[in-house]
Order: sequence, then structure tokens, then C-alpha cells
Amino acid sequence: MHSVRTVTIAAALAAAAWVAGAESRVEKTLRLSPGGSFSIRTDFGSVRVLGSDRPDVRMVATSDREDLNDLLSFRYDEGAGSASIVAVKRHPLSTLFHFRGKAVRFEIEVPAKTRVTVDTSGGAIKVASLQGNTKLETSGGGIDVRDVAGELDAHTSGGAITLSHVRGRCRVDTSGGGIRAEEVDGAMDAETSGGSIRFDGVSGDIHAHSSGGGISINEAGGRVEADTSGGSVQVAFKRANARGGSIASSGGGVTVSVDPAVGLSIDASGNSVQADVPITVRGEISRRHLQGLLGGGGETLRLRTSGGSVRIRAL
Repeated sequence: MHSVRTVTIAAALAAAAWVAGAESRVEKTLRLSPGGSFSIRTDFGSVRVLGSDRPDVRMVATSDREDLNDLLSFRYDEGAGSASIVAVKRHPLSTLFHFRGKAVRFEIEVPAKTRVTVDTSGGAIKVASLQGNTKLETSGGGIDVRDVAGELDAHTSGGAITLSHVRGRCRVDTSGGGIRAEEVDGAMDAETSGGSIRFDGVSGDIHAHSSGGGISINEAGGRVEADTSGGSVQVAFKRANARGGSIASSGGGVTVSVDPAVGLSIDASGNSVQADVPITVRGEISRRHLQGLLGGGGETLRLRTSGGSVRIRAL
């Protein structure tokens, strides 16, 4: 009798463990032709949207720990040229349990030529392989964007932002992390309150602001407006770029690299100013200030720091 009871208890425990580890899953397909728009809004969960050659929207939502239909109420809509998904929490206290947001994931495929809007209150966002304007917002995670053609608006209150191979104007901001971008064919407007900024290969004009870290920009193809309260600034302009800009730091040095063959009007000020390119000085010569012309002059390149030195280098 004891042996039978032991086997029964062991079986019950094994069944309970399987249920606890089982994945809850919701699947849905919505009509959407290429060239349309798709949106998803959810009270929690990470969201990944991938452009593909399929002629519709395919959503797979999963939860590692709880029944999705107990956590969220799903609403779907499909019409002429648009499709949408709304997932609303069923219980008012659900978001108090942080693990739930992390346990819920949305994996979505849409036609590659689709305008996409994602809004989640509790998770990371990843999008890739899209052709269309994209708007992303999350209160609780990072944002990752790759291989997107179209204007991008991205905001997060709780994570880093990473962009790679984006063709179009980008407007991004975060309150809780750094911003990284590479191979962006368009203008960039970026702001962070909690991290550093690093750009490599942005072809258009740049506006970058950080309250909590340094700024590093390489291969800048347009005008650069960059300032930080929390670190140094390093900017390397692309060859033949004579657009100038304004670069400032309250907490570190400023270093710029320019093509010595272009024309710029230089206006630099810091604890010390050093130039490795030939500049025709205008006005008073000072260790802390430099005004003059590179080449025959041109657009103004203004450099300021109250917490370090200024260095102007040749590419």
C-alpha cells in the first residue's frame, strides 16, 4: 500500500510540474495586404514584429507561467488596408507582478511593406525587415530596430535603443539607457537621460543630447548638433563634409576630426584649445579660445566645453 501511495504522489508532483512549466499559447491570423498598416497595443509583454513575404498578419502570443486568456483580453480588428490587435489586462493588479510582463511574448509576422505601430506598457520591442513608417513605444524595455526603410519614431522609459541599417529619418528618445545606431541613411534626432550615445555612419543631419553619458559619432555625413552634461564628446565628420555644427560638453572634453580640405569657420572655447589642422586665426590669440578659418571658411563649427579641453584633428 505504501508503494502505491508513493507512486501516486510522485505522479501527481510530476503532473503539477508539467502544468507549471507548460506554455500557454494564443494564435491569430488577420487579413492585411502589402502597403497597409498594422498596430498592436498591449498592457504588458515583449513584442517582436518581422516583415515577411506572407500576405497577412500572423500573431503568436505565448506565456511561460500563466494562461494568457486569464492574463489578457484580446481584441482583433481587420479592415480595408489595416489590421490591429489590442491586449488588455483582465485583472487591475496584474502589472504589480513584474514577472508577468517578462513571461508574455508576442511574435508577429506582417507583409514587409507595412506601416507598423507598437505600444507596450511592459516589455522590449524588436522590429526588422520592414518597409514603411514605424512608431514604437514602451514603458518597460529596450528597443531594437534592424533593416527598416521609412521614418522611425521610438520612445522607451526603461531601456536602451539600438538601430541598424535604417533608411529614413529617425526620432528616438529614452529615459533609461543608451542609444546606438549604425548605417542610418537619413537624419537623426536622439535624446537620452540615462546613458551614452554612439553613432556610426549616419548620413543626414544629427541632433544628439545626453544628460547621463558621453557622445561618440563616427562618419557623420551632415551637420552635427551634439551636447552632453555627463561626459566627453567625440565627433568624426565624413570626408568632404563641410556642414559644421555645434558641439558642447559640460562634463568632459570635446574632440572633432575634420577633412582639412573643406572650408569651415571655427569657433572653439575650453580649458585649452588645440588644432592639428591649418587655421587662419582671426582676432586675439588665446590658449582657451580659437576663432578662425579652415580653408576659405564656410559653415560655422562651434565647439564648447566647461569641463575639459578642445581638440581639432585632421581626418
